[in-house]
Parts: sequence; structure tokens; C-alpha cells
Amino acid sequence: MRPQILYPLFKPVTTLKGVGPRIAKAVETAAGPDIVDLLWHLPQGVVDRRYQPSITDAEAGRIATIEITVGKHEPSRNKRMPYRVRCFDESGEMSLVFFHAHTDYLQKTLPEGAVRVVSGQVEHYQGKAQITHPDHIVKPEELESILRLEPTYGLSAGVSQKVMVKAVSGALEHAPEMPEWLDPEHLKRESWPDWKAALISAHHPGDVADLEPTTDARKRLAYDELLSNQLALALVRRGMRRAKGRPLNWQGILRKQVTDALDFDLTGSQVQALSEIDTDLKSDVRMLRLLQGDVGSGKTVVALLAMLAAIESGSQAVLMAPTDVLVRQHLKTIQPLCEAIGITVQLLTGREKGKNREALLADLKSGETQIAIGTHALFQDDVEFSDLRMAVIDEQHRFGVHQRLSLAAKGEAVDVLVMTATPIPRTLMLTAYGDMDVSKLTEKPAGRKPVDTRVMPASKLEEVA
Repeated sequence: MRPQILYPLFKPVTTLKGVGPRIAKAVETAAGPDIVDLLWHLPQGVVDRRYQPSITDAEAGRIATIEITVGKHEPSRNKRMPYRVRCFDESGEMSLVFFHAHTDYLQKTLPEGAVRVVSGQVEHYQGKAQITHPDHIVKPEELESILRLEPTYGLSAGVSQKVMVKAVSGALEHAPEMPEWLDPEHLKRESWPDWKAALISAHHPGDVADLEPTTDARKRLAYDELLSNQLALALVRRGMRRAKGRPLNWQGILRKQVTDALDFDLTGSQVQALSEIDTDLKSDVRMLRLLQGDVGSGKTVVALLAMLAAIESGSQAVLMAPTDVLVRQHLKTIQPLCEAIGITVQLLTGREKGKNREALLADLKSGETQIAIGTHALFQDDVEFSDLRMAVIDEQHRFGVHQRLSLAAKGEAVDVLVMTATPIPRTLMLTAYGDMDVSKLTEKPAGRKPVDTRVMPASKLEEVA
């Protein structure tokens, strides 16, 4: 159960001032949906706004913070041409340049004759200094708010640095004073700050060197993250191991029918992985195993053969993947083999609506559907199984531990097999997947075509699906 002190951290980013629904979607893509995600969205760089020249001394190409007196506004009659605000100080003149200008806003922000402080990149155009779309425009008494090293964050389409900085600042205000949970001697030995101080320091770098992972603040936060991750994995493993499993009882008839229908022989590593999985399934301890293998190594076939043990035992199995594209790819492999031996396979994603979805859910609840293949839609509250005995999760790093548990909770003593195509060094495997036993596929079935790897944004993949 989540401690009450953490409640503010798990509020949606829309609760922050200035983060409406439209901006929230972009912030979520860049960092995540909750306030805590913004706290862990650490700066990637800094902008130095401490350079304070006069207009005449301002160097082109540098970020400068300059005190100016607002002169004349010069709106353009042609919308394609910029709106200019002439400004000056004792040394000379410069222009502030705006495209697609909102006249009312500019006249309110830069009233003629007023003194303002502007900060942005200086350019020289036709021999005169100018700043196009200043990053900051403030009154002189607010100078200290911008005269600093300003953090810069990873962004997504639809959110600017200014908005992200404001959102992170709002998130920091929600960070509670946490009780210290690290060993006092270790904390003293490392000379680390407390959690909140480390968080504030990481988001307010005083120098470029403060972005390095070796700083005390970042080391402290990294240690907290790794320790909490390992404790969570240990609790999951203890919970999985404490609860007794239900040993499966099958003869291997369905598995033989499928292997006979394959146009290739199983590789040695596939046979070995199946042997390790079978040992788990026959045990009275629930399976929690990672199947790691490169693209094309035959993970889906191994998963199907494992699921058939549950089906032949009179129960159901489920395969969950993170995207529609991957789900349909699994369906294309599994459905023909299952239909040939009389096993019912159904697809369940967020696209199924209305009566079609109701019928799918009814078949799952009655046991008519023996294998379900789908996306996150599978662990929604209204999805019920007659007797779920095995859950297979592909690209498991795309799902959180709680999501894995949510799916497994839809049955009694469910055996869990998770799959990944990511090559994992042993040390990292023990860190990231310490709660699991591991099987590896090191070969590819004969005759497999070469893998063509492309990079595409996830949003594009969803469009293709």
C-alpha cells in the first residue's frame, strides 16, 4: 500500500499550474503522466543567462540578459514579416523580433517607455543587434529570477523549454520532506545530501559539471532508484515464491501436433528452454522466468508450446505485448497453428468496442477462448478468465512490475513467462531481472531470413497498425 506521504507525487501532471490537457499530453510523452515522472526527468543541459552586456557590447551568438528601455512598436502590414519592437540603452539600440505576433500581448508586456530585462540569443542583422523571440521578458526587480544557469530538458512535440521548466518547478513544490531510509553510516561515508536536497540540486545545476552522473546529488538519486528497484523485485519474488503454484499435468499431445506441423526443427536452445520451463510448470512453485533471445530466434514458438501445457491441463493462457503491431505479429504466427489443432485464439486490444468486445469478454469468462493475445487492454478490470494458468508477456521492459502482477492476478497461482529481444549482459540481467529465472535462445531456426531493423517513433507504429 502506498504511504500517504507519497500521494502528492502520484497526482497527474494536469494538477500543476499551467499544464492543461493539451500540454499535458506532450509533457507525458516527454517525461510521464505523473508528477513523480517530472521529478525524475533530470536536466540534460544548461543555458547560461549570467552574461549581462550593454546593447553595444552584446556578442552575436551568445545568450545575453540585457536591461532595455522599450521604444517604438513597429507592427508589420504583411503577416509574413516580423513585428519589431525598437529598444535602447545608454550604449545604443536593438530590436526585439516576433513572428506571428499577438499585438495585444506584446503591447501589454512591452509598453513603450517601460524598462524591461530581456534574455535570449543575440543576433546581428544589417549591422544592428536583435533578439528574436526572447526567452524571458521581466521587470527589473525580477532580474534575479533569470540571471542564472537555466536547466534544459528533453522535450517532445508540443512542449517548449519554458513550459517544461515551469512544469518541473511546479513538481518540485510537491516533493515532500522524506524520512531518511538509507543507512546513516553509508550516507555519512558518501557525504550525500538528503533525498529532497539532492532532487533540488539536480534540477538547479550551478555549473555544467553538475550535470555529470558523478555529482553527489545525482549519485544519491541513482542509488535511491536502484535500491528501490531491487527491493521491489525482492518483494515480488518473495510474493511469487511464497504463494504455491499449481503443478500442470499434461501429456504433450498438443505440443507434438504443433511441432509436427512446423516447417523447421526446434533448435537446441529452444529444446533446452522448453525443458527449463517444463520443470517450472511441474513444480509446486509458481514460474517466473525470463526468455531472452534475438529477433528471429523463435521465442513466440517456445511461448506457444509452453502455453499448450496449460491448455492441455484444461486451463487458459494469455500473451500480452505492448503494441498492436507486435500483438498482430504474434497472432499471425500462433493462430494458424492453434486452429489446426482445434485451439481457440482471440485478439483483445483497445480497438475492440461495443458488442464485439462484450462477446470477446464473455468467451474469456466462460473458457470458450483458450488463448488470448492482446495489449494493455488485457489487464483492465472487466477482463475475466475462467481459469487462467499461464501469462506470457513480450517486451517485458515496456510494462511495469505492477502491470505484470495485475495480469497474473486474473488467475490463481498463474505461471509467468516474460520475453525480451534485448541482449542483456549478465550483470545487468541480475540487476534488472533479479526476480526471475532466465532462459536464453542462442540459435536461430534454419532458413530464417535476415532481420531488417528500422527505427520508427512509437506513434508511427500505432498508425501503421
